[in-house]
Amino acid sequence: MIELDEALEIISQVPPRAGVESVSLDRALGRVLARRVASPIDSPPFSKSAMDGFAVRSEDDSVTFRIVDMVAAGGRPRRTLAVGECARIMTGAMLPPGAGRVIRKELVDEMDGTIQVMGPETGDNVIPQGSNLRAGDTVLTPRVLSPQDIGILAASGFASVDAAVPPSVGIISTGSEIRAPGDPLGPGEIYNSNAPQLAAQLARVGCASRFFGVVADQPEPLSRAIESALGSSELVLLTGGVSAGDFDFVPRCLAELGAHVLFHGVSVKPGKPTLLATRGSRYVFGLPGNPVSTFVIFEIFVKPFLLRWMGLDWTPRLLRARLGARVHRRGTERTEFLPVSARNGRVVPVAYHGSAHLNALADADGLIRVEKGVATLEEGTEVDVRPL
Repeated sequence: MIELDEALEIISQVPPRAGVESVSLDRALGRVLARRVASPIDSPPFSKSAMDGFAVRSEDDSVTFRIVDMVAAGGRPRRTLAVGECARIMTGAMLPPGAGRVIRKELVDEMDGTIQVMGPETGDNVIPQGSNLRAGDTVLTPRVLSPQDIGILAASGFASVDAAVPPSVGIISTGSEIRAPGDPLGPGEIYNSNAPQLAAQLARVGCASRFFGVVADQPEPLSRAIESALGSSELVLLTGGVSAGDFDFVPRCLAELGAHVLFHGVSVKPGKPTLLATRGSRYVFGLPGNPVSTFVIFEIFVKPFLLRWMGLDWTPRLLRARLGARVHRRGTERTEFLPVSARNGRVVPVAYHGSAHLNALADADGLIRVEKGVATLEEGTEVDVRPL
């Protein structure tokens, strides 16, 4: 068994190997942006009004102005403004030539084609050309693309971006007791939550997956399933069968298939029996069967592995918060990740009954890391929260 940070160091050494493909923005959510993106235009591309009102020259301190033009958003000004002239202008519309400020409409009295300024204006109410970005400035650097990133790219005129090609991923669930959701349950049987959960976690980082089915706790069919998955998948995720029980056949099957184990057993809770192996250019993660363990280990190990594969030197975002309740644990021999929920500006541990209690994650906003050897964290202690 190795320490948590040793396992993370092994994962950090995985060489990036993703190709690059052009992806339209409507399919780019969750994908890894492969390269820095520079703006082809100034943003905004013209100086525009931040308010509905009347555009005037910057130096013009007249009290009365004659309305000589009207500019709507998307329209073009028809003339250059002179002293004593103004243009009715809408929010987002292009400033007329000569104009440098906008008087809000609520500060004027309009009558017979003129306006009279009734009160002082506090600002120029103008968004200058290029005030957000200049042509050539960085729009985005490599990252997992979020909804706001998609909007930013679209605002800069991009219809598509270069994204890293994700690895092909296969999922295998092991366990003679596992049944598909929707099927009737017999005595001692449970529904397969791990495969749909993993597929969803993969989708959040832009990875499609293929489910190779549920395999009973028997070595021969398990070996065949792993062999089949490795034939078409660059990464295989197995759930269950990785511990040291009488029916945990994954390590044996991988050895017989010629896989090289990089680590098996990590000083982490939950997820102690986690395994990572390679066979040629293919990788296999053996994840615990309990669903909370599977979820947490994906976040801690599999997610950084995938992003590293796609060329992203990624570290989890951590938010500083104070504990709203005391944390105490009996065993301190492993580093532990505890689910927490945010309440009234603080975070409190989610009450759950162990790594099979998947429903508890419905209330979890993040994970906190409790270091090996630490038994108690008092209420008010500052902790780093890893958002989920």
